[in-house]
Amino acid sequence: MQALHDMFPIAIFFIFYKLFDIYVATAAAMVTASLQLGWMLLCGKKPEIMHYIALGMLLVLGSATLLLHNQTFIQWKPTAVYWLLSLTFFGTQLFSKEPLAQRMLKKSVNLPVQAWGYLNLSWALFFLSMGILNLIVVFNFNTETWVNFKIFGTLGLTLLFVLAQSLYLARYHNEEKNKS
Repeated sequence: MQALHDMFPIAIFFIFYKLFDIYVATAAAMVTASLQLGWMLLCGKKPEIMHYIALGMLLVLGSATLLLHNQTFIQWKPTAVYWLLSLTFFGTQLFSKEPLAQRMLKKSVNLPVQAWGYLNLSWALFFLSMGILNLIVVFNFNTETWVNFKIFGTLGLTLLFVLAQSLYLARYHNEEKNKS
């Protein structure tokens, strides 16, 4: 359910892009994401730090897009968010006792220390790669292709990556079962 909630501003962006243009879509996404975060706060739900970061990037780069009438700023937004996530995963790997992946999943998954490191590193590299891939699409294809990639391509690649991570984690789950 949370994934659908998080996808709502992206869906609004896509719909408004198809109906109007990238500038109207950008404004619609900015309003939708702002209202969504405000609603979460009003309902007493605690937004995750990622909600604030994504909204902040959307508002800054979306505003630049609208004020300068230059779509490149909003097209850089996914890369900015991906690279910030990548830096966070890398940073916790290097400067923390527990990598971010472990902090996020340790209540539901039991892994050896080395496996947590591999899992965390794979997420860091995934986000780094997604940011690069976004820029490749931005600078080598038209806006229509970029919007479709942003909506469908990144979703598909993320689902494939999560599936691969699930297979990796299942290996350790099976080892735990065999020990019992």
